[in-house]
Amino acid sequence: MAMVPPPFDPELAAALAVLAENLPSTMTLELARRLRAQGLGAVPANEELGRDGFFAVEDRAVPGPPGDPDISLLICRPTDVPGPRPIIYGIHGGGMILGDNRTGVAGALDWAEEIEAIVVSVEYRLAPENPHPAPIEDVYAGYLWTVEHAEELGGDPERIIIAGASAGGGLTAALALLVRDRKAQQPLGQILLCPMLDDRNDTPSAQQMAGLGVWDRASNELGWGSLLGEARGGADVSEYAAPARAEDLSGLPPAFIDVGSAETFRDEAVAYATRIWQAGGVAELHVWPGGFHGFEGMAPQAALSRSAAAARLPWLRRLLGE
Repeated sequence: MAMVPPPFDPELAAALAVLAENLPSTMTLELARRLRAQGLGAVPANEELGRDGFFAVEDRAVPGPPGDPDISLLICRPTDVPGPRPIIYGIHGGGMILGDNRTGVAGALDWAEEIEAIVVSVEYRLAPENPHPAPIEDVYAGYLWTVEHAEELGGDPERIIIAGASAGGGLTAALALLVRDRKAQQPLGQILLCPMLDDRNDTPSAQQMAGLGVWDRASNELGWGSLLGEARGGADVSEYAAPARAEDLSGLPPAFIDVGSAETFRDEAVAYATRIWQAGGVAELHVWPGGFHGFEGMAPQAALSRSAAAARLPWLRRLLGE
């Protein structure tokens, strides 16, 4: 019996019909490479990222993992705010095969304007050219650099919040696990937006949304296959590649997790939050009814998108004790 998908929010469904003209439900590697060459939409220039002078913007090359190339960090610092300030360490999305450190950074800058925080966005090597563990090791190296140089940036090393959407959400969850297990300095919190967590790609929501919305089951297979090759879905996948594989979710920083009800990642995000609670941890979970994958960034004027965006600031303020 075929699984009936949940309906899209009517306002988002109209936006999705327009998006579908340029962004099909199913991604291919050929299309991904074409999008890489073109860029994922307009790449924001420094002037735009500066928000009328609120942020000073710079690109900085910092050491990557031992024996690997340097990595690029996009650093946006409030210009007239006395430190030390919180730091949002952002990890971009793109299914492990797309994006750079300017992809989707506008959301983190929105939060940072409100809480007067620094944003550090990391650029990691992409699959399939650079399979696991290259992406997470780049993310970890950038995080360590940020911790070690927080005061130089005007930031507070005790108040670093790691955050990402989609593949970036999965890498954020993986970073929290890796920091815990390598006994590095733990972030204050983690924000997982529509996170890509489970390489097995077999949840009911993955099956329901096959061929529908944004980033369907076939796209997800491509992303995980690019990252893991033939290991995808097998018995020996690392939790630092696919955090849903982790047996122990205790000892992690508080998590904010959100996801749409009409997207591939719904069930794995809900399961991850549930398992954090079961391990005695702290998580706030939002499931937005009728939301497709990445709906807030792709249809920001929709009522549901505005509600989703508004939900994050109260959590951040509580986390920071503001």
